[in-house]
Amino acid sequence: MPHIDDEGEVLGLGLHFEDLPLGRRFRTIARTVTESDLVNFIGVTGMAEVLFTDLEFLAQESDIKRRVVPAALVYAFAEGLLVHATMQHTGFAFLQMELTVETPCAVGDTIHVACEVIESRRSRSRPERGLVRTRNRVLKQDGTVALTYTPLRLIKARTAG
Repeated sequence: MPHIDDEGEVLGLGLHFEDLPLGRRFRTIARTVTESDLVNFIGVTGMAEVLFTDLEFLAQESDIKRRVVPAALVYAFAEGLLVHATMQHTGFAFLQMELTVETPCAVGDTIHVACEVIESRRSRSRPERGLVRTRNRVLKQDGTVALTYTPLRLIKARTAG
């Protein structure tokens, strides 16, 4: 049932447990990682590693010659794309995940997240909630996978089961 107020239906609300059956697949919109994103992320996190801050080090010593970005930034952007698209008002807890870095990302790469529901079950202790695990693949513009992670989340249900 959509949320409706005096101005009409509210768009952008998240998916409920019932919307996330085993096997459902979807993807987010894309986002390009910029130089400003990298600089701001380093400033906020303190990740002033030479791999991210020293262009001479990249040119002379690194196997990666592009302006590489931390995998943590890629993961954070992926979560931002997902939260905006799927979890507003319905995502209640991030419980656990496994994460694998497949290939590096660099400034100028455009990423999106491809998701598949790999676990979906009612919470035994909170029947008005469900537990949903997705396999999230963060893909770059050329189709290569940058990260794969499998978050388990507590999601609001429409009914108590």
